Amino acid sequence: TRFNPICRNQADLQYVKNFQLQNDQVRHGRVLLYGPVGAGKSSFINSVSNVLRRRITCPALTNATNEEGGSFTKKYETHNIKKDAGQFYPFVFNDLMGLEEGSGRGVRVEDIKLAMMGHVKEGYKFNPASPLSTSDSGYNPSPSPEDRVHVVVCVYSGNTTEINSSVLQKMKAIRETASDLGKRGLSV
Repeated sequence: TRFNPICRNQADLQYVKNFQLQNDQVRHGRVLLYGPVGAGKSSFINSVSNVLRRRITCPALTNATNEEGGSFTKKYETHNIKKDAGQFYPFVFNDLMGLEEGSGRGVRVEDIKLAMMGHVKEGYKFNPASPLSTSDSGYNPSPSPEDRVHVVVCVYSGNTTEINSSVLQKMKAIRETASDLGKRGLSV
């Protein structure tokens, strides 16, 4: 039997369309995207939406000017994708500020860890100078299973030839936290 990528893609698309969560406490699985500034986190969300909706969509704003100068995304934003009239897919994407070289720039690793545990509220504006604290209005003191991140995705540009060592260290710390949290096990 020959492999037909068009049929395989249709089968994959149908799988996603039929996907349902197995945990009644969670209406949608939460996918957190992280990575360096300009890696394409917001563009990834738009691409998934375009494929699933079969048309050009733009749920996540992107920086189309190719300017250097920090992260375009400043707030913790949740993006859901419309399925049918009034319905959405049972997963959401969380976009956040990008990782930057050095300290005091870009999203803080501590904030990403808090986001994974569900402690960051929708619309929280990241502050590269100081992490989210329990006294901030953007802090969620008692996250539900739905607030927690279920999947962590690192987005990195294929056009970049090397990773800065400080960004690499931040990515490693995030990956280790995700691994530790995954061992606790929350099924969706």
